[in-house]
Amino acid sequence: MRIVSRKAIRAAAAKHSEWSASLNAWYKIAESADWKNFAKVRCSWRNSDVAGRFVVFDISHNRCRLIATIKYRWRMVYIRKILSHAEYDEKEWQK
Repeated sequence: MRIVSRKAIRAAAAKHSEWSASLNAWYKIAESADWKNFAKVRCSWRNSDVAGRFVVFDISHNRCRLIATIKYRWRMVYIRKILSHAEYDEKEWQK
């Protein structure tokens, strides 16, 4: 899969250094994956859910949420937001 944008991962890791290893692990798994549908996503990253048109990945033992749009046909993952669990619960990201 092609990940857009790695910059979001670097920014989140710089702000929260404890997420760095987990975010990098997610990136390596996603980059080498060949996701054709959400079931395939769930096979490679068990802690993921669909929230409307987004896929939400629980990262770093549920301390971090990576919100992405996945275009399976074009093998693209667009990172929309990376939030703490508390920020995610505020639901501002859905607007």
